[in-house]
Parts: sequence; C-alpha cells; structure tokens
Amino acid sequence: MARNIPRQVDSARKTCRIINMLQEQGCVGVTELANELNISKSTVHGHLATLTDEGLVVKENHTYRLSLQFLRIAESVKSGVADPDTVREQVRELADETGEVVHFGAKEGGHVVYCEKDRGDSAVQTVSKIGERMPLHSTSLGKGILAELPRNEVDQIIQEHGLPERTPNTITDVEDLNHELDKTSSRGYSIDDEENIPGVRCIGVAVNVPGTETMGALSISGPSRRMTDERITNDLQEQIAQTANVIEVNSLYS
Repeated sequence: MARNIPRQVDSARKTCRIINMLQEQGCVGVTELANELNISKSTVHGHLATLTDEGLVVKENHTYRLSLQFLRIAESVKSGVADPDTVREQVRELADETGEVVHFGAKEGGHVVYCEKDRGDSAVQTVSKIGERMPLHSTSLGKGILAELPRNEVDQIIQEHGLPERTPNTITDVEDLNHELDKTSSRGYSIDDEENIPGVRCIGVAVNVPGTETMGALSISGPSRRMTDERITNDLQEQIAQTANVIEVNSLYS
C-alpha cells in the first residue's frame, strides 16, 4: 500500500531554510544567503521582503536578521509546557543551590529540547544551548520523560529514531533501555552516566503539568567525580524533586 505523504510546499521550505540560516549566522546579506542556500538572489530577496513585512525579519543597512518577535513566539511556546517565569526562577535557584548546571527541557517528537538553562558557581562549561534538540535515550531529561510514557509509545520512538551511540556508555540495546526505565520509575529519578557527554553525569526527573500535552523534565549536570551516587541519593534527589513540584504546582495555577 502506498504511503499517504502530505504535500509539501517548496516555497515554505525555502522560507524555513532562510530563517534557520539567519538564526545560525545573525546578520546576513542577500548574496551570502543565496550562495549558501543555493537559491537565486531574486527569490531570497522576495522571501526576505515578505518576512520583513510580517515583522519576523529586520533589515539593517544591507543585511537582515531575525526580529525580536521570535522572543514572544518562544515564550508562547514555552508556556504550553509550564509557566516560563516559574521555570526560569526555579532553574536559577536550583543552579545556585547545587552549584551545577541545571536544564529544563520538553519532549518534542523523539527528542528533548532545552527550554531553560542556568549555571551555578561551581558548574563546568557546557555547550548546550536553549532550543537545542537532544536524544531522549541518552540524556537524564529524556530518560525521565521516557519512564513516564506508555511502553508502546517508547517502542515507537525507538523504532523511528533508533538508539544512536553518543559515548561508549550510551545505552544502545532496547532491553537494556527498558530495564533502565524500570529503575527510573522505581527510584523516582533518571541517571545519565556519561551517556551523552564524556565526563558529565546527570540526574533528571519528569515534570508533569496537568492540562498540557507536552512532557517536561529537569536535570542537574556536573563532573562525574562530583556527581557521585552518594551525593545524588542524599542531596540532589530531594532538591530536584522539590523544584519539579514547585514548577508543576505554579504552572497549574498560573
């Protein structure tokens, strides 16, 4: 049976490519956009003129950049997961308390997307960025989310996205991942044991906000030598659980 593939619009794809390049490069001229994207200058100019007229792009001299309207769009998207102000405040407080890197992320398709990030005084530098998509199976954020999902949905995600190896510690076997998700459910938190970034260990918990369709999660990340089992069990487990609860309650009544 032939697959029913929705019709795609080439002009919309070109607009998305232009927006993505503006996001990556900042201020860019028509010629550079045309050369990088292999699109005619007249076509690029037409798309930019439309985006500028809609307020999504700003022209500065002979270059173009994304407008600040994307901030409003981003905050609106975040509010569909949890109250953005509460998340921002709680992530900052948890980073201050633990001294480590704290992330809040949300499930989108077969990935987890970073929505908020803050660094404590002792935190190591990480390359993670807000808006970046990461695998579910190799991150504590993602495993916390997967443990909350029905197993048939987990199986579907694995079938579609696989279990790619990020480090030698990444779980790449379905049976092993299911066992790990069982452990996550029973103890109430997930662990990324250098499975996403070598030398970095993380604890994560899911954040469930009734009335929203998107599943969120919190994580604390730090050097493996600091993120010991003892510290996770005695300190971080309770701290991250309390923060998740504050986000859930405040988002519910915001």
